[in-house]
Amino acid sequence: MSQAQTKDLETAHKATPQLHHQKAAEHHELAAKHHKEAAKLVESTDQKAAAHHALIAHAHTAYSTEQGTEASKKYASTQGLHK
Repeated sequence: MSQAQTKDLETAHKATPQLHHQKAAEHHELAAKHHKEAAKLVESTDQKAAAHHALIAHAHTAYSTEQGTEASKKYASTQGLHK
């Protein structure tokens, strides 16, 4: 886990739904950046580097999903909604 992800997790407990959505958006952007880089590398036949960027992109996508889920949970709890 990177230092940034550790810091994100530390603030997750006191974060607002808005902050979780902002973090989710940041990670979506990072995922898109790495997917684009992977596509360029596949085109240049550098499969190893492409796979590396694809792996990073998938990690950012997963983290973004987690942040979105946390935002929904926090919003639901503030509104008295429960699953």
